[in-house]
Amino acid sequence: MRAGRARTSPWPKSARCAVMLTFDFDAETLWLARDPTSTDLPGVMSQGRYGARVGVPRLLALLRAEGVRATFYIPGWVVEHHAGAARLIRDAGHEIGHHGWRHDWARPDDPDGERAAFEQGMRALEGVLDVKPRGFRAPAWELTPITLDLVRQHGMFHSSNLMNDVYPYLHPGTPPVVELPVQWVLDDAPYFLMHPRLAPRPMQSPEVVFGIWRDEFRGFYEWGGLFNLTCHPQVIGHPSRLLMLRRLIRFVKRHRGVWWATATEVASHWLDAHRAPGRRPR
Repeated sequence: MRAGRARTSPWPKSARCAVMLTFDFDAETLWLARDPTSTDLPGVMSQGRYGARVGVPRLLALLRAEGVRATFYIPGWVVEHHAGAARLIRDAGHEIGHHGWRHDWARPDDPDGERAAFEQGMRALEGVLDVKPRGFRAPAWELTPITLDLVRQHGMFHSSNLMNDVYPYLHPGTPPVVELPVQWVLDDAPYFLMHPRLAPRPMQSPEVVFGIWRDEFRGFYEWGGLFNLTCHPQVIGHPSRLLMLRRLIRFVKRHRGVWWATATEVASHWLDAHRAPGRRPR
């Protein structure tokens, strides 16, 4: 059902909608992947380091206080260079997903480079954190013709990258991969991310962004879809924005029938529903 209230809930216990809080812990890689010479710009690099030094601890404290589990997608480079912050996320009980090696954007004309970065990121997650991720979020949300094959080859079964639905769905092929759709409107970067050369745009007020996300949630609550919020510790982890995120969480909590879940929980439910005889999520 595309508009109006869903007639039959596809969610556990007939929940009205599902809510996923996801965080891409990119740190300096957000800048290094786009401009490797940024390593010589301490002011630019300090924005990424803020995410590890301040954003992650403050965000974890907020999630703990609100009793919400989230999914963090972390590049391998960040795991190796900010192992302490990454372990804090793991030890707090949040899910950790694969997010490439150095946030490099995969190119269809360089499959060997994509494979190498994918595998390097996996080795960091498993070697430093002893985590075998179940899902993948591509840097810049961009897939190539080989990406889902890499996801399958490495034992993962969900992807959170595409924008063509408000419900999860299964990609063609076996073993199955569940897509957990995203949207730019539910990402903090377009509103708050700032770089004087790479992203010279005005930043929005948290009050404005709260209104957008609040109303998006209202729509998902009516439609019955997957509200998949994407934030970045270095972006959302500033005082006024964390207050806004807490306000949003509490707003959502005031609604009955909301299923709060991690990426793997949502994907597992969707996959189980498709496998059950005579059942389909929608």
